Parts: sequence; C-alpha cells; structure tokens
Amino acid sequence: YWYLGPLKTKAAHFFSTLKEWPQTHQASISYTGPTERPPRAADETPPRPSLYRRILRRLASYWAQPQDALSQEASPEAWKEVQLSTIELSITTRNSQLDLTSKEDFMNICIEPDTVSKGDFITIGSRKVRDPKLRVAGTECLQASQCTLLLPEGTGGSFSIDSEEYEAMPVEVKLLPRKLQFFCDPRKRGQLLPSAAP
Repeated sequence: YWYLGPLKTKAAHFFSTLKEWPQTHQASISYTGPTERPPRAADETPPRPSLYRRILRRLASYWAQPQDALSQEASPEAWKEVQLSTIELSITTRNSQLDLTSKEDFMNICIEPDTVSKGDFITIGSRKVRDPKLRVAGTECLQASQCTLLLPEGTGGSFSIDSEEYEAMPVEVKLLPRKLQFFCDPRKRGQLLPSAAP
C-alpha cells in the first residue's frame, strides 16, 4: 500500500472485495435507549462542614432506618434486542456534533445494510475516510446509552479500534456522561447555545 500513495484506501477496499462476498457479519445487539442528561454540577463547591458535623451526620444516617428504602426498587431498564447481518457496524459518540441544548445523552449505533455492491463498497468506503459521517442508503441508526454486542459461537476474526486489532468477542459499551471536563471558549459556547448569548 505504501507505493500507491493516495490510492491506498481505494486499494484496501478493492482487495477486500476479492475475498468472499458479501462480507456479512452476524451478531445481535442488546441496547437501552437514551438517558436524561444529568444536571450540571455547580462551578463552586460549597465549603466542607466541620469535623463534628460530619461525624454527627454519619452517626445519624447509620442509626436511622429508612422506612421506604426496601420498598423502593429500581425499575428495570428496558433492553431491546436486534439481530443484525451487516457489512459494517459503527458505535460513535456525539462529540463531533455537539448539541448543548439536548436534554438526552446517547451514542449512535449505525448498522449498514448487507446488500452493498462491490463498486459502492469501494467508492463509499474511500469517501468515508474523508467524511466519517457519510452513510450508505438504508443504514439503520439506533440511539443508545449502553449496548452489548454478542457474536455467534465460533465466530473468528477481529475488531479494529483506533487502528489496533482486537480479537472478536462479546463487547459491552456504556456511555459515561460528564466523565471528562473540557474547556470551551465562551465565544464558541455562545455559538453552540444561542440562548446563552448576551
């Protein structure tokens, strides 16, 4: 591929079509829908109470028996299951398309159809390198806060994650909202949040 220069992505897709076609992958995905975005933490942390107050509060909570703690059970999350046969499956966050006005957090699970012709696979595949948001017609996109990818027994092969090869095995992916804090230029934030602009 080094000798082909800019044609190496087309060549990689072309050589991939010389193998068994169509290169469909069978799997099943269990996922839960989007979750409500947690409230933003306050910028200033309140002063820590004195040691005596913390000890008294801890003792009070230890001796206090919550009456309705046992009766309240967390409602089970509604998991949906999808059987898929696809050429390409991608799970992406929305970091590249920020929407600060949205009240929900989710990741996109895109399932491409397994009926793509060899010519479309080569041309669309090389265009995706320049524009990763490009989708084939008939692509199904799901919104999930967490998902589990299950592979059939005896499935061989590998996943490519950030150009690193990993053995194909069941995978669980969970969205962790507000886990990382980023600095955002106030002018850029004003453009993303028109209501926050002065």
